Amino acid sequence: TKAPIAKTADRVSGVFVPVVMGISLVTLLVWLLIGQGFAYALARAISVLVISCPCALGLATPVAIMVGSGVGAKNGILFKTAASLEETGKTKVVALDKTGTITRGEPQVTDIVPAEDVTAEELLRKAAALEAKSEHPLARAVMAYARQQKIEPAEVSTFTALPGSGLTAMLDGKQLLGGSMKWIGAQTKDAAAGKERLAEQIGVFADANKALLTQAERFAEAGKTPLLFMEDGKLLGIIAVADTIKEDSAAAIRDLRNLGLRVVMLTGDNEKTAAAIGAQAGVDEVIAGVLPDGKERVIRDLKKYGKVMMVGDGINDAPALTSADIGAAVGAGADIALDAAELVLMKNSLTDVAAAIRLSRQTLRNIHENLFWAFFYNTIGIPVAAGVFVSLGLTLNPMLGAAAMSLSSFCVVTNALRLNLCRPYDNCKDHKHSKVGKA
Repeated sequence: TKAPIAKTADRVSGVFVPVVMGISLVTLLVWLLIGQGFAYALARAISVLVISCPCALGLATPVAIMVGSGVGAKNGILFKTAASLEETGKTKVVALDKTGTITRGEPQVTDIVPAEDVTAEELLRKAAALEAKSEHPLARAVMAYARQQKIEPAEVSTFTALPGSGLTAMLDGKQLLGGSMKWIGAQTKDAAAGKERLAEQIGVFADANKALLTQAERFAEAGKTPLLFMEDGKLLGIIAVADTIKEDSAAAIRDLRNLGLRVVMLTGDNEKTAAAIGAQAGVDEVIAGVLPDGKERVIRDLKKYGKVMMVGDGINDAPALTSADIGAAVGAGADIALDAAELVLMKNSLTDVAAAIRLSRQTLRNIHENLFWAFFYNTIGIPVAAGVFVSLGLTLNPMLGAAAMSLSSFCVVTNALRLNLCRPYDNCKDHKHSKVGKA
């Protein structure tokens, strides 16, 4: 595809050619009217035609885009379109998903706290039955722990996954619920409003469970995600799951900030857990408790500060990836995320985000250099070829004009090939810029 700047260059070239032909004709007529011979006047007109170089304008952008895309591919950074390569460098705000993007995406069960009259084995068995059909990383963590304890999940019916909220299913005629504290609390309120099966057993926020809720808050403050489980309105207990940030995430986010970007973390996790992870990662702002459609709305709100890049890996991130000016998906992400993104980071590392922005900026700078040279060359060369400076002893033989035209294209292509020397992971030239304000 053509980059936006290439389309502009093509429009200029479309005007440039007839203008040069007009200048050539005017040159011929002027020299004839001055009294020069036809051969001399024709030589000046031909010099104008052969020295003009619309091809330098036409080559300035596509060659640089081709080389830049190739350098990205060599480093595992895949730009799907030329427009995405150009626009990536103009990013002002980077929004990052938490699980699988900033963190490893391989959470592990750290704590099991059953409610009164519930054993840890019973809690884990019912949690495994509910989580068995979910593809969420937290569900995989619960299942992995259940397998370690040699617990086989029971078969549930009417399973439903509510993105960013929780899970519901029926087991032995009883309704199982599992999810965040906020979502479980909302289900309890629904029960209080008139669900007869649950009305007699409402107790999530009752005095008997205050200790559990206090423990859940402690888990969240420690950067763990507390998952609450209920059966027919009765709280079964809490399973805490923790996901550590990747080794290079903090350094990569620091690089993004040094590039003058505002870094925002978007997550459906609770605020306390998100704040703990955000502090470790060093982001500028944490926006927690957002559902998939909520992430998309946040992206739209962030656009008022400039171009927004969204980086994610899951199905829940697809709407935000599509809404962002540049959607970037890590290579290990879900297929729908890879399809929704314009940029794919094959190494699953946030260092690729900063590298992609550096590469894009250098590619755009190279295009501007090429266009400047093409315009500068034609601005100087055409008057000389037309004989404007004959009084100063400057004339141009048509054969030399043709050689100069070829040299112009050669210079543009050679300059574009310099991008092969680009080191997108080198942050030594980064320096802090002013950042946009909070959303």
